[in-house]
Amino acid sequence: MSDTVSFGYEDVAPEEKEGRVGAVFSSVARKYDIMNDAMSGGMHRLWKDKFVRRVKPREGEQILDMAGGTGDIAFRMERAGARITVSDINQDMLDVGIERAMERGIDTLVWSRQNAEELTFPDRFFDAYTIAFGIRNVTHIDKALAEAHRVLKYGGRFYCLEFSTTEWPGFKDIYDAYSHKLVPKIGSMIAGDAESYRYLVESIRRFPPMPEFEAMIRTAGFRHTRVEPIMGGLVAIHSGWKV
Repeated sequence: MSDTVSFGYEDVAPEEKEGRVGAVFSSVARKYDIMNDAMSGGMHRLWKDKFVRRVKPREGEQILDMAGGTGDIAFRMERAGARITVSDINQDMLDVGIERAMERGIDTLVWSRQNAEELTFPDRFFDAYTIAFGIRNVTHIDKALAEAHRVLKYGGRFYCLEFSTTEWPGFKDIYDAYSHKLVPKIGSMIAGDAESYRYLVESIRRFPPMPEFEAMIRTAGFRHTRVEPIMGGLVAIHSGWKV
């Protein structure tokens, strides 16, 4: 087993990655959603809407939204009457989410600082587990998937929204050029931080391809796994069931 993990295009010690990823998100927390709009042309809102439609949150369900700091997914699911626990390893991201919830008059969410690899929740507690644009930043993805499986009830469902590799001919080259050359510049202009956004782009490139990540989900114990590519695989919704 390798004693290093990826931090963008670098290979670093696992403990170093956790600290450096934490610094990235602490740096960008206040501008995170503005940057998402700038980088995706607002498309991330449509992707998240589609993601929540796939999750189908129901009234009274217990749902864990992991890496959900700023509340974007939780706010959408809360409308259905589900009981949402928003968890993130980064307190700065959670603080932004709590402020946004207060501005919206939403007081039904539970906010909990958690490491996706070592959740403090009991076994078989949640009806659904969601994670959007967060799992690629986890140091040990396999551990996070195993924890997701552990805290889900039997019949519980796992949903992950994450960037992948588009398979549309021609579009891939255009997107690669845009993300590597322009995204860091946009990050510098809006958030005053080019390097954090350079890492975020690189982390997408190092994330496993769709079939490989689906295999990891199955290895964690999930069944009936599915991958739904969006824009040719630029983004993908991964799902599975605990049975």
